[in-house]
Amino acid sequence: MKLVKTILILAAVMISSVVARPCSRIVFLGDSTDVVMVGRTLDWRTPIPTNIYVYPAGMAKESMPTGPRYKWTSKYASALAVGYDGGVTEGMNERGLVVNGLFCKVSKYREAPQGSDMPVMSLAVIVSYFLDNFETVDEVDKWLRANEFGIAGKTFDGGTVSLLHWGFTDRTGETLIMEFDNGKMNIYRGREYQMLTNDPVFPKMLAIDGYWEGIGGMNFLPGGVRSSDRFVRGNYFIHHVPAKVDANTALYELMTVIDNVSVPFGYEIAGQPELSSSQWRSVSDVTRNRYYFKFADSLGAFYVDLSKLMLKPGSPVLKLDTSNHSDFYGCVNDKLKESKPFSPMW
Repeated sequence: MKLVKTILILAAVMISSVVARPCSRIVFLGDSTDVVMVGRTLDWRTPIPTNIYVYPAGMAKESMPTGPRYKWTSKYASALAVGYDGGVTEGMNERGLVVNGLFCKVSKYREAPQGSDMPVMSLAVIVSYFLDNFETVDEVDKWLRANEFGIAGKTFDGGTVSLLHWGFTDRTGETLIMEFDNGKMNIYRGREYQMLTNDPVFPKMLAIDGYWEGIGGMNFLPGGVRSSDRFVRGNYFIHHVPAKVDANTALYELMTVIDNVSVPFGYEIAGQPELSSSQWRSVSDVTRNRYYFKFADSLGAFYVDLSKLMLKPGSPVLKLDTSNHSDFYGCVNDKLKESKPFSPMW
């Protein structure tokens, strides 16, 4: 009885303090195998039109259209999920680096001082910057610690501010989480960081998860859609599915864990539209260079196989228009069409 009361008190505190836009990120690490996969959900109150692009290496890009900014030529090709045909939500490059942006409403970005020469990075292309330039989490870590930059970005969905934090995972399974707290960038790195959702900031989330570890997932797991509930559930299950498996089995296991932390299609809490449906799910299979995707209103999952595409400099940009995705299933390389690059929403 005392245990139940403690759980209810903790739940009440979490309800009052943690109201997050649901997105979940889960890393599968094979035991004594080279299988590494990253799954995620994208959850929001209204559909976010998302097309899949494949960008080759050798493309000239910039982080903002004017002012102090980064300019670069991409070293690596990548598969990208692009929302509203204007901003990269996540992606995987040909070397196995995966970057996912998730909502974190307590984020407060670093801003470039007015009149300074600090480079500014648009939210529309920040994921691409890292995918284009880096192969490993170690490279990302060193760059982040050596460079200061401001972040800028437009609102979406009628004025919602894009407040995010980011998860990075490479082919070795090493993970880095980048958060901004009151303008200060915080970095958390380690293979043990297999779960990421939304609020609160990562150290506080780990403390909540530690409490539930003491209770034990076999006894009780939080079942709601709040960020902390999904974190605890996902982190428990990803550590309690078989890890010494082949790539296909790992994919099935990861997809079922993703389903467990997804928000049911059509679900919404009155007055809290941010706690809403999982619009789509993805899996970045860095072992086989496959990028899997499944919309909530579709029966089938599909994937882009980067290993079978021309990705060298001079190759065309490819696009999968998902506006009519009901018949997408299996490998969709043959459905990719040459395209202009998307226009960033600076």
